[in-house]
Amino acid sequence: MKRCKKCYMPDTRPGSMFDEKGICQACKNYENRSRIDWDLRKKELDDLCNKYRRNDGYYDCIVPVSGGKDSHRIVYEIKVLRNMNPLLITVSDPFTKTRAGLKNFRNLGETFNCDHIVFNLSVDLFKRVTKIGFEKLGEPLKFIEAAIYTVPFKMGIRLGIPLVFFGENSAYEYGSTDKESMPANEAIMKLFDTIDLNFWLENGISVKEINALIPPSDEELKKVDPLVVYLSYFIPWSSTINRQIAIRYGFSDLAHEWIREGYIENFEQIDSEAYLIHLWLKYPKFGFQRVCDIASRRVREGLLSLSEAKNIIETNDHIIDQKALEDFCNTLGYTKKQFWDIVERFWNPDIFEKKYGIWQLKERYL
Repeated sequence: MKRCKKCYMPDTRPGSMFDEKGICQACKNYENRSRIDWDLRKKELDDLCNKYRRNDGYYDCIVPVSGGKDSHRIVYEIKVLRNMNPLLITVSDPFTKTRAGLKNFRNLGETFNCDHIVFNLSVDLFKRVTKIGFEKLGEPLKFIEAAIYTVPFKMGIRLGIPLVFFGENSAYEYGSTDKESMPANEAIMKLFDTIDLNFWLENGISVKEINALIPPSDEELKKVDPLVVYLSYFIPWSSTINRQIAIRYGFSDLAHEWIREGYIENFEQIDSEAYLIHLWLKYPKFGFQRVCDIASRRVREGLLSLSEAKNIIETNDHIIDQKALEDFCNTLGYTKKQFWDIVERFWNPDIFEKKYGIWQLKERYL
């Protein structure tokens, strides 16, 4: 496992690319921002909105949202600054919601005066697909994370709303590609191609139950001619700026609710408790998790030094939050022993070794 010499992101991140100098693609993509004419990009966004804005009162676009700070930023850019009429769509999960998450979710529709559709799998189906994803792949929310893209896209087609706004192009922002996507249709279609429907069918999920993951047919695509775009193509995406804008419009963080173990902030991924377990499960497989993602991004943004990020990551990245673990086990019906027995399957022996019964990163990777 090698680490980026600029931001400390490891090369074990799936799809990561490093150059001969040991610099990750995420750092190079971030540096490329200085060569972008952002005024021209914003004009492109204005022109796009002008093209798709309707005058009959119907929805102009689909905006998938969770209710977090990034969701607030997207709706601010589209509704407040450009007078679009978006239909918000959320793919939800039945994990315990935080008080801040519930407040933010309500605030998004009420403050911006937007209609909002929430898509929920049946609790029984959610539990089954989440347990399959966890036990077979070490990815509990594999099904839900695919549905976050397929459901809004298909809803737009079925409702005759061709324009879909996603927020961050995570593949570009985190360095698994050096190509921005505008339009993002090809990138989304490639994502759809990675959805293995047979995996779910072979593990006992019926054809009817995988409906949420089935991409639209060619015939449906021809009828609507959808356009998918990432807002991060048009504006310099910043978690810090997104939070500042969101707070102005009523966003709340976890400051007075929950001090999360191992986390270095209180405003990222705060909608539900057990979602953190899905994020943490990258650690046994790849030797890093969300703490590393955030710290390395802050180095790129000039908010942390490399040495500060290194210390934060080494101190916190391995820690699992006990409240999140409790909610994960309670929701899915695991004991903690059963949870850890399953996790045992996913420790990567190439980068971890067991000492005194505890898996630890090998010394050369510290």
